[in-house]
Amino acid sequence: MDIRFTESLKVVILLVSAYFVSGCSSSSTLPTATLHPSNTANINAYKYLIGAGDVLNIFVWRNPEVSGSFKVRPDGMITTSLVEDIPVAGKTPTELARSIEEILATYLRDPVVTVTVDSFVGPFSEQVRVIGEAAEPQAINYTQHMTLLDVMIRVGGLTEFADGDDAVLIRIENGQQKQYEIMIDELLKDGNIAANVDMLPGDIIIIPEAWF
Repeated sequence: MDIRFTESLKVVILLVSAYFVSGCSSSSTLPTATLHPSNTANINAYKYLIGAGDVLNIFVWRNPEVSGSFKVRPDGMITTSLVEDIPVAGKTPTELARSIEEILATYLRDPVVTVTVDSFVGPFSEQVRVIGEAAEPQAINYTQHMTLLDVMIRVGGLTEFADGDDAVLIRIENGQQKQYEIMIDELLKDGNIAANVDMLPGDIIIIPEAWF
């Protein structure tokens, strides 16, 4: 290899390294993400909330020209033929129907609106998230009366490296983040149904790797 090319390459490497070192040394610490609490604090009071990515069927009685199927945008809004930006995320289908009736009352006489959901995604705050040594870590749409066993079935159980009995469940209660120990190995491997617990929207399950 040409000596001059080799020396030039070394200079480039040193300059690039110095750039990244100086960049790292002057960088600030990012703020910690905020976990937004779910609107559901009781398993018997669960109501589905609309979220970005949901597909909504909006039917306006006697007004097919303003009825239709609408996908919720990432900003939580939809656009209709009459109104460009209607906020829909975080509302139940019934709440949204009443809200749209109020909006359409400006254009139509006594509008009657029905809203149904075709594709369920929901807000992040209403999803159950499983990370770590699950076979298929993922965010799951909460279903009424969902339990830990239901969640583990959805994620395919544990990997061979998981320490299921050291797993933790993180939940926001009264604005405070709380952490609970859960015994997944006892539930799945030993069949101890007493280890099964109720889940709530927004729960996060962290499954660590076992130390062999």
